[in-house]
Amino acid sequence: MAPKDSPTARALQTLEILQFQPGTTADEIAERLGVTGRAARRYVAILREAGVPVESSRGRYGGYRLGRGMRLPPVIFTQEEALGLVMAVLEGHPAATGTGELAGSALAKVIRALPENVGRQAAALRDNASAAPDRHAAHPDPAVTSALVVAVASRRRVRLGYRSESGREWEAEVDPWAVVVRYGRWYLLCHSHHAGAVRSYRVDRVLTVEHTRHSFTPPDGLDPVAALEENLGEGWDFPARVVFMAPPSEVAPWIRPPMGRLEPHASGCVLTGSTSNPTMYAHEWLATIPFAFRVEGGDELRAAVAALASRCAAAVADQP
Repeated sequence: MAPKDSPTARALQTLEILQFQPGTTADEIAERLGVTGRAARRYVAILREAGVPVESSRGRYGGYRLGRGMRLPPVIFTQEEALGLVMAVLEGHPAATGTGELAGSALAKVIRALPENVGRQAAALRDNASAAPDRHAAHPDPAVTSALVVAVASRRRVRLGYRSESGREWEAEVDPWAVVVRYGRWYLLCHSHHAGAVRSYRVDRVLTVEHTRHSFTPPDGLDPVAALEENLGEGWDFPARVVFMAPPSEVAPWIRPPMGRLEPHASGCVLTGSTSNPTMYAHEWLATIPFAFRVEGGDELRAAVAALASRCAAAVADQP
């Protein structure tokens, strides 16, 4: 997660203060955040660089306030809309129960606004969903996500701290093109300057976000969803090349974009990609495909498939 005392996190806290207390001075912001007045003015500058309209005025009643468009008017939902919102939140975030996190706090407000009898049923939906959470769920940190969205909107290059599924950590300087929600996951589609190529990173695995002074221009006509799906299976630690003894039209429905790219090959088709977790690739993805296949590369994936085959063979072997 992004450190609570990072400039980005402090800037977001400053934004929250100005949303609820227009006219707050730099000294008052500094006192609230426990920093110097100079640091408070720097956080305001970060917001302005990100395109947030922060206005300032001098005099007895002076201070900082947000420009038009930064405050939402009261929103009124019909009963059907409110229930639909509750269902949508629970479908994507079943664990949104406590008021200690943003989704849970917002959901509780919507439920309280419903008629009493309907609200009780909505609360029961929430409690039942939380009793059986999705073990595969991965929810990104709101501060990290906000920092990335601001960087995308302001076209500001960022320096990421990242942890792969295998636990390896590294830093990367990237141009953030888009934040895309796909297949129940949040992804950052970006151009990596270290790799010199397009990359897609899981937002829930981003540890830190640091805005730089460099700007960028995204590609013309960028389709974030199409570009993400094309690149989900590229750039990871371990290569994967799998040949299927079936036509692409039959295999394609079983292939998820993160697995790689499926192309015709001889009388069947070939899947070419990469992964950060060969064991997961073998056990959770390849094992579910109902067609004969042969792993031609890489060595780590071949070892993972061999280990799975050995386990399955041992499970049906005759006992001595």
